[in-house]
Amino acid sequence: MARALVLLSVVLVSLLVNQGRASDNQRLFNNVVIRVQHLHQLAAKMINDFDDNLLPEDRRLLSKTIPMSFCISDYIEAPTGKDEAQRSSMLKLLRISFRLIESWELASQILSRTVSNSLTVGSPNQINEKLADLKMGISVLIKGCLDGQPNMDDNDSLPLPFEDFYLTTEDNDLTKNFRLLACFKKDMHKVETYLRVANCRRSLDSNCTL
Repeated sequence: MARALVLLSVVLVSLLVNQGRASDNQRLFNNVVIRVQHLHQLAAKMINDFDDNLLPEDRRLLSKTIPMSFCISDYIEAPTGKDEAQRSSMLKLLRISFRLIESWELASQILSRTVSNSLTVGSPNQINEKLADLKMGISVLIKGCLDGQPNMDDNDSLPLPFEDFYLTTEDNDLTKNFRLLACFKKDMHKVETYLRVANCRRSLDSNCTL
């Protein structure tokens, strides 16, 4: 009888610990989604502010060139839409999100300089800080998904080709700056989509919407 009570106590403690971990994990998931949503909103505001300050002829020029532009993140294999993202595993979505955020480690410094005169919300350095915080949060979630298993995708941390891509393009300054802002908005939209899909899959809330 005593042994059964001890065993029951161990099981109950284990359940409570697991529930606590699950709750902490869910809070972290919610937190990273909120962070990337803020970055996506910030990206949209920056590109809108930039567009508002363009001369009509510059706006016409950019409307012809930017749709054909290429972002460094296009080298990263990723789902092309919400439906494809929903068919991907949670771990895959987290890894892709991490890789996309990582691709902005250098470019975000250029981005901060580009918008330093027009950014009205806080300091441009906040972009770097928010990206770093988001990257750290996603890294913790990846480790939680692995649950002690070896990371078989260590090559995901290899440097992207052309790390100085946004510096070495042959665009003029106007086109280069707009491309930078457009790519940042595009990538934050991707990360937000992937993290929202992963979070809904992880969430116990049946009303979770994408």
